[in-house]
Amino acid sequence: MKIAVVGTGYVGLVTGTCFAETGNQVTCVDIDVRKIERLQKGEIPIYEPGLDVLFDRNVAEGRLVFTTNLAEGIKDAQVIFLALPTPPGEDGSADLKYILKVADDLGYILDQYAVIIDKSTVPVGTAEKVHAAIVKNAKVDFDVVSNPEFLREGVAVEDFMKPDRVVVGTSSEKAKKVMEKLYAPLVRQGNPVIFMDERSAEMTKYAANSFLAMKITFMNEIANLCEKVGANVDDIRRGIGTDSRIGKRFLFAGIGYGGSCFPKDVQALAKTSRDYNYDFRILQSVMDVNDDQKKKLLPMVETYFEGSLKGKTIAVWGLAFKPYTDDIREAPALENINFLLEAGAKVTVYDPEAMNNVKGILGDKVTFCHTPYAALDDADALMIFTEWPQFRTPEFEKMGKLLKNKVIFDGRNLYELEQMKEMGYTYYSIGREKVIPA
Repeated sequence: MKIAVVGTGYVGLVTGTCFAETGNQVTCVDIDVRKIERLQKGEIPIYEPGLDVLFDRNVAEGRLVFTTNLAEGIKDAQVIFLALPTPPGEDGSADLKYILKVADDLGYILDQYAVIIDKSTVPVGTAEKVHAAIVKNAKVDFDVVSNPEFLREGVAVEDFMKPDRVVVGTSSEKAKKVMEKLYAPLVRQGNPVIFMDERSAEMTKYAANSFLAMKITFMNEIANLCEKVGANVDDIRRGIGTDSRIGKRFLFAGIGYGGSCFPKDVQALAKTSRDYNYDFRILQSVMDVNDDQKKKLLPMVETYFEGSLKGKTIAVWGLAFKPYTDDIREAPALENINFLLEAGAKVTVYDPEAMNNVKGILGDKVTFCHTPYAALDDADALMIFTEWPQFRTPEFEKMGKLLKNKVIFDGRNLYELEQMKEMGYTYYSIGREKVIPA
């Protein structure tokens, strides 16, 4: 099948590469000349485990190509994915200008039937707006389908190639047949392709992400209460996670969620609710709690240093919003680092993938280190914001010799309390007792 993917961001590049891997001829289109030039040279602008292998193979075999020319990119395409940015406005609404601009352009250049697929996360009613934008100038028949993505950064390739489910919103039998053929190689083990109307498919994506954000936030609220009553949130997680009605995932307490999806999607669903005069009260609570949770460690740090961070050196492990990605959008680390700098502290940082992205924002305001241990050298304390695997089993004796004070503020609960006691560390985590050496 000939496929065009408009937009080469995270979703577009993974979508295009994975469909090429299943034997399709894929052309990815983007107006960013520099990005397309990099892709044509074989340079992947994002970090996603496993993507490079598929990318290299399909470029080499000619199934994956790149262009800045929309008309060239969609020529003979049976399927056209719109994988474009939908950045949030100040009121939480998703900005559809990029999608609607491409839709308007498509109306002039479509010369055969095609299925136009909204792959971006978009508000309810977007498929209708895209259809209206195309039909103004279209001379051929077409269908607009909603097909939201459910990719987790860090395991996106696996999620795409082995999806839990595929959600397709369409009222067209012709488009339905095309979508069944398109996804058939990915659902051979029986995972469902769930067909519904366009508006329900659009709502499904927001509902899924908002529910998961709520689940994370609920556990963070439980963790905060644990600290007051003397309970351990890790034990509670195990106690409720084995209940099949609840499940084990998204129950880890920490310093809140970030990234490109959860914050934006919760805001957008809240905005949709307001637009329809519905007070979706739980969503506002989720956002309020998460905003506070991101700063959860800061009062602990201030108290430890008796109210003044001026002249202190704080080491930071982890900049990305989650492991296995270089994505720093809405990352808790950035908000905390800015506070530390404003308080007069010096900050040394290490992250295996996200440091270049942070350099683009903070420049030389912080010291970027080539190893996690280099960040600890002569630091007054360590703060952990991302649960990269390499941070889970460090050389604690080596750390203790590098740090001025054997103190860790852990926003991801990486270490066992008994281990910290045995090693003589002062240890602050989330929803668990503080470890203070005798």
